[in-house]
Amino acid sequence: MNALLLSLALVPAADPDWKAAEGAHLKNIKQLTSDFVRAGEGYFSPDGTKVIFQAEEKDTGNPFYQIFVMDLKTGKTTRISPGNGRTTCGYFRPDGKKVIFASSHGDPETKKHQEAEIAQRVEDKKKGVRRRYSWDFDPHMKIYEANLDGSDLKCLTPDAKVYTAEGSYSADGKRIVFSSGNAQNVQLFIMNADGSNPKRLTDAPNCYNGGPFFSPNGKKVVFRADRKEKDRLQLYVINDDGTGEKALTNDDKWVFWAPYWFKDSKHIIYTGADHSNPLAPPNYDLWWMNIETGKKVRITYAPGQDVLPVFSPTYDKLMWTSSRDGRMPAQLYIADFTPPKDE
Repeated sequence: MNALLLSLALVPAADPDWKAAEGAHLKNIKQLTSDFVRAGEGYFSPDGTKVIFQAEEKDTGNPFYQIFVMDLKTGKTTRISPGNGRTTCGYFRPDGKKVIFASSHGDPETKKHQEAEIAQRVEDKKKGVRRRYSWDFDPHMKIYEANLDGSDLKCLTPDAKVYTAEGSYSADGKRIVFSSGNAQNVQLFIMNADGSNPKRLTDAPNCYNGGPFFSPNGKKVVFRADRKEKDRLQLYVINDDGTGEKALTNDDKWVFWAPYWFKDSKHIIYTGADHSNPLAPPNYDLWWMNIETGKKVRITYAPGQDVLPVFSPTYDKLMWTSSRDGRMPAQLYIADFTPPKDE
């Protein structure tokens, strides 16, 4: 869910002891999804019994992501999005009774876009071409609210004429922070949970600002932005009233994205990769940061790509999207998490 060019199929060299290296902070790693062409970007329900995620279904005629809810005890999944168009960014309301997600199913040409993507994949396969991932800022993308079974679907941003997505709730469930704009200018906004009273949070034109999350204490928002160079994402934090913006990373040789808060509102986990060598594929891994000191600790070491990390409500489990060995399509994984100790 971003403007970053990313291929989960590229396989850089890996440390032969990468599994042992991950053991310092991750235990009992388990693959959660397997019945989809690809799956990822999952978030826990408030009680930790379910997850919401995006996935491409098999043999449906729609090659784009749809939104699903999985019961972690039974493994049963339920599609809650309409089934046509693109979707992204599912998230549970803090009371657990509703979810939000972004969808372009209102576009009257969804079928045409789906058929074009399928045709392009066939052509790519014939030519042996592997396209690099590129997020489409679809102007028909709007934020919707629904019950956990997909019923009572309601658009929260009906008047939006540009890409409007990447929404998540504040811990009290009263506000939603989200991204909105076109491909050249995406900004962050905060609105009431019912979609009313949207207010702009960021003021950095001609760039992408996205992937926002409220801190657990509700005072700050962490996000990513390509302020200096297109797609070269860095991490930022800002107060919920738009003041006090601070860059958390500033390395133009790296790409950083998908930040997510730890319970103390002082640490985050995020995705990062070195892009300094144009001849070497970047290896995206998960990293931990103290936002007050800037100290970083690497969490994953797999040869594949590890991205989009999130914590369980009890903060003792980590869920993320990964290709692990780099040869299989991305799926959701979960593990017991032990946070690094600050020195």
